Amino acid sequence: MDEVKQVIVVRKDLKMGAGKLAAQCAHASMLAYLESVKKDKKIVEDWLNSGQKKIVLEVENEDLLTKLYKAFQYEKVPCALVNDAGLTQLPPGTTTALGIGPDVNQKIDKFTKPLKLL
Repeated sequence: MDEVKQVIVVRKDLKMGAGKLAAQCAHASMLAYLESVKKDKKIVEDWLNSGQKKIVLEVENEDLLTKLYKAFQYEKVPCALVNDAGLTQLPPGTTTALGIGPDVNQKIDKFTKPLKLL
């Protein structure tokens, strides 16, 4: 079995409070999980049975987050962008995070390896 993980990428430039950041990461995790279930239930099952590894990384801005999203879509890796509802700290529709996988490590690392941990 290949190792699997989920990666959450958040925008550093938004300077979200800790609670807001945690909520956006939770949204990204759930949305990406749901996309993964549609694509490959075996990978999801492996991930669930191996501790549900998650890594949280950061990018400088929305442009970089969008480029990552498009790259993963092109490679057919399950992923999902989070757009905030705008009820607290951010304007409605602000793109805050990207959830990727769970999927095989190598597929995710292809684009996330240069990113820094949050």
